[in-house]
Amino acid sequence: MASLTLISHILCPYAQRISISLTEKGRRFTRIDIDLANKPDWFLEVSPLGKVPVLQVEQEGQSHAIFESAVILQYLEEVSDHPMLSGDPLIRAQERSWIEFASSLLNDIAGFYSAPSEKALEEKRAQLSKKFALIETDLLTASWFSDQNFGLLEAVFAPVFRYFDVFDRISDFGILTPLKRTGDWRERLASQPSVQQAVSADYPALLTTFLKRKETALSRRMA
Repeated sequence: MASLTLISHILCPYAQRISISLTEKGRRFTRIDIDLANKPDWFLEVSPLGKVPVLQVEQEGQSHAIFESAVILQYLEEVSDHPMLSGDPLIRAQERSWIEFASSLLNDIAGFYSAPSEKALEEKRAQLSKKFALIETDLLTASWFSDQNFGLLEAVFAPVFRYFDVFDRISDFGILTPLKRTGDWRERLASQPSVQQAVSADYPALLTTFLKRKETALSRRMA
């Protein structure tokens, strides 16, 4: 069996996806967190885009680097005896569609905490509210969706919800508050051991510090 090393940043939500997937599949791996503001030379040699996550696969005496989280997740699906996507092609396609939706949410969340003004912050808040409402009305009510499963869809949404553990301490932005089904799903994902193990115990404090250091509308609220 190949030896796996996950190269990450301590706050990276995309690396959390990989960690959750590996843990759910029962695959042992080593994790190395790097400083993206001071990237080591060896990392730049294995990451053509200079981004995390990267999965290094040691196999038959050779080292292979896989980058981009979607590609890494697909590789793990193909080599694992424990698939996390549906065996039905149509349902699998729908799961992948919502996985892409989760990626768009991460981009929107970055825009939210980076908003330079209160006006921009409110615009991003409204945008997030509309998208999360689609989870409530479209995803969680879909005929193919089961809230009893923990698959790849859940693995990618768990890091999305984790941001709100910190956002909720700053203010009630009203993004998730009215969404009962989404709130229940969020709690269930947060209780999954693989999700809890995907970050360090000091993750909330580290994220809080990261947000405070940004000169944004959100950081001014925190001050």
